[in-house]
Amino acid sequence: MYESFDSVGVVVIGRNEGERLRNCLKSILLYTNKIIYVDSGSKDNSIHLAKKLGVDVVNLDINIPFTAARARNEGFDILFELYPELSYVQFVDGDCEISEEWLEQASNYLSQNSNVAVVCGRRRERFPYASIYNMLCDIEWNTPIGEAKACGGDALMRINVFREISGFNPDVIAGEEPELCVRVRQKNWKIWRLDLEMTLHDANITRFTQWWKRNIRAGYAYALGAAMHGAPPERHRVRETRRIWFWSFYLPITIFILGIVNPIIFMLFLIYPVQVVRIKFKNTHINRHGWLYALFVTLGKFPEMQGQLKFLYNRLIGKQSSIIEYKG
Repeated sequence: MYESFDSVGVVVIGRNEGERLRNCLKSILLYTNKIIYVDSGSKDNSIHLAKKLGVDVVNLDINIPFTAARARNEGFDILFELYPELSYVQFVDGDCEISEEWLEQASNYLSQNSNVAVVCGRRRERFPYASIYNMLCDIEWNTPIGEAKACGGDALMRINVFREISGFNPDVIAGEEPELCVRVRQKNWKIWRLDLEMTLHDANITRFTQWWKRNIRAGYAYALGAAMHGAPPERHRVRETRRIWFWSFYLPITIFILGIVNPIIFMLFLIYPVQVVRIKFKNTHINRHGWLYALFVTLGKFPEMQGQLKFLYNRLIGKQSSIIEYKG
């Protein structure tokens, strides 16, 4: 069963994923048994479940702050120690299932394109209509085909390149994949988004508060990315950060202050519904839920601003932030 995948190993990370982890591991075991599961302090039966399936498990030290970057690095170290002959490593989150033929076609693409270091494909939401928030995730993951600047948490990478850049930065609590991809591209490697089904994801975002926290994390990631790689020529996450500050800080505060002097100025808040319309017609490929997408993209700038301020505050007092969780 595994003969075609001798060059591919898999690192799965998770925390309290339960049955989602079972589905994830079983989808991988159809193709390879070279799997490391890294657990970040689960309180459920995740560790027992993985061991029962015959998967090697790494328990992260709870005395060191958890990050997805740290989990992936520690999983990779064990994977490479056990299987030094591997050429590629697939990273996948424990709430995802690997799609049929992904590992084979993605690894074949890397073997045939020597200038590409990272490939990703289409991540889909398993239950896109269970909530508006799940649907927004599914839209977000439908990224353009071809050369890309970054990948997400699910991606297949060349092991030699991953080792050359020293893997993920374990101190990055959000946006660790784009940060890694910056360093990959600085070594003149390419990242490619293939027109292939890659993973099926179970976001399980059912509450507005979860969506809000997820956007706080995004804002934090943009601020951190800009602080690390915002200088020319990369300008990493600078554009996103500037948009957040304009739409959720400078503009509303300016309108509010001027409106105190002249109340008619408050009418300028109508620029927000105008922005919703602009986003809707800019993204004509989003047919069925274009208006909801445009509304939540506009609204999302405010929790993203909260994430930006959280980053700045932590940096000011010299505090290392813990991971920003939105599940559970």
